[in-house]
Amino acid sequence: MISQRFASVWDAIEDTPEEAENMKLRCTLMTALKDHMAQTKMSQAQAASLFGVTQPRISDLVRGKINLFSLDALVNMATAAGLEVKLQIVEAA
Repeated sequence: MISQRFASVWDAIEDTPEEAENMKLRCTLMTALKDHMAQTKMSQAQAASLFGVTQPRISDLVRGKINLFSLDALVNMATAAGLEVKLQIVEAA
């Protein structure tokens, strides 16, 4: 049996480096949105109104259903929440 090490769980489970990178970004945005909700003690209904989505959509976010969210949708929600999204691009190691 050969043992492999991966930089992240996404590198291990996704088929391509492109898919893994997309999942990493989506995960980061989902975590930021959940943290923002927790820090501001925002209910799911309040978050839905602020983020411009439905309450069941916020429930999916809180439950970590990453496959239900595109990168675009998460950026839109973060911006609506008053968060600034920055993208940093560097050479791969």
